[in-house]
Amino acid sequence: MLSVFSSPGHYVQGRDATAALGAEMTRLGLDGPVLIVAGGSARRLLADTWEQSLTDAKIAYSVHVSSGDCTRAEIAQITAAVRASGCTVVLGAGGGKVLDSARAVADDLRLPMISCPTTASSDAPCSALSVIYTAAGEVETYQLVRRNPALVLVDTSVIAQAPARLLAAGLGDALATWFEARTCTAAGVRNMRGGASTRSATALAELCYRTLLADGRQALAAVREQAVTPALERIVEANTLLSGLGFESSGLAAAHAVHNGLTAAPQTHAYLHGEKVAFGVLTQLVLEGAPSGEIDTVLDFCADVGLPTTLAAVGVADTQLSTLSAIATRATAPGETMHNEPFEVDAAMVLDAMRAADALGRR
Repeated sequence: MLSVFSSPGHYVQGRDATAALGAEMTRLGLDGPVLIVAGGSARRLLADTWEQSLTDAKIAYSVHVSSGDCTRAEIAQITAAVRASGCTVVLGAGGGKVLDSARAVADDLRLPMISCPTTASSDAPCSALSVIYTAAGEVETYQLVRRNPALVLVDTSVIAQAPARLLAAGLGDALATWFEARTCTAAGVRNMRGGASTRSATALAELCYRTLLADGRQALAAVREQAVTPALERIVEANTLLSGLGFESSGLAAAHAVHNGLTAAPQTHAYLHGEKVAFGVLTQLVLEGAPSGEIDTVLDFCADVGLPTTLAAVGVADTQLSTLSAIATRATAPGETMHNEPFEVDAAMVLDAMRAADALGRR
């Protein structure tokens, strides 16, 4: 098995970075007409800056306002908009689902993609992976695309204006990176790009975890004041770049499979991806028999930054066996990343691990 490390072509981050969009696109030869697939808040916050930056760079553009979902229907609508506009570059601006939709469309049409996240709520911006949901809100599939984004541009001034809950959710998604990376590396399984992990990928995943513990609390305090600080810059890089490179080039395991299982329960749909992943991390650690000190460190971190540590905190207040069994069955479906664990896992094991993790969180 060949080792594969996957990454975006170019990564730009900092205060007021959106103002440099046109210049960065020109420098990379992405100067064809661009369709901006934007969430509603992204359009409200950035429309004037796009106009100034892209006009100065003499880049034509049009805007398609996304529904905010990543479903087959949304992807079809964006595809039609790209074809009607004649654009040769697709830019996603918004949260993870908006970026995933834009990425899937760009791949289908063989066009370069630019990723401009307006939150640091997930590790979606850098990857070559789109998570497709059903219309009912359940994870349908992971769609692997051919190329990572040609450009990832992260404006920390915009991210500082987003609700603190979104940054906390990004901490939850990034929290899984190291634990899943070390599991996949130990198991010798294929990463998200179909190859073996590299030492670089696992090192970045571990750096991601260390950065969360060192700076997560301080960065969250900064966002509550809509302030851009060095701690926030480091956490945005951890949530976006370090976690993105770490998960894609090392792999996913139980934590994200538990997230996918939770989406089978409609009452969890109001909770963010990273919030459900955080509970998945605790479940994975219990499932793997991790040392109590490590579990306590994760529990303390989650409590400090407001991440869920119980089933009730992700909407599953009803812990009837039928509900938990449905979640565990979905988490262990054929092809799920649960099967990247270095031992055979079945639904009964996951159900027990969730219940035990829930008990630790309640304690």
